[in-house]
Amino acid sequence: MTIASLNELEQSIRNVPDFPKPGIQFKDITPVLADSRLFAGCIDLLLGDHQPGTVDAVAGIDARGFIFAAAAALKLQAGFIPIRKKGKLPFKTHEQSYDLEYGSNTIAIHVDAIKPGARVLLIDDLLATGGTAKAAVDLLQKAGGKILEAAFLVELGFLAGRAKLAGLPLRSLVTF
Repeated sequence: MTIASLNELEQSIRNVPDFPKPGIQFKDITPVLADSRLFAGCIDLLLGDHQPGTVDAVAGIDARGFIFAAAAALKLQAGFIPIRKKGKLPFKTHEQSYDLEYGSNTIAIHVDAIKPGARVLLIDDLLATGGTAKAAVDLLQKAGGKILEAAFLVELGFLAGRAKLAGLPLRSLVTF
């Protein structure tokens, strides 16, 4: 099976106008997921130069980030850390709040999700304004993780979310 190219990934991401509300151009990644070659290639590209033994855990942000991060963790023979919305995890948690355009939100991980000093790769499907990603980085660091890199399938460059992650190695496969 040949690896998917960045151009193929970009071409397969469907634009859905006015979803979930008028004026929003939603980037639908389900065509990538539906094609086994594109999905596998996407995981390989998200991993970059990371190899088994170089990453202790892969963290994924609720909910689409779980899809990519869990597959990446399996390929790296590393643990998977789900970063969930507040109230969704059954055990004691670390929490991190962040601001949204209208209001705020809180994400959480289990207090025992990361061993101190663990090497963590953060993966999500989308980098937009950077608020959720920055909160995830802060949360993982609060829990004792050493963030190696944050990798995203899609970046909405016009929203400047990258600026909130300044100083952190960051990679996006497709930028709109």
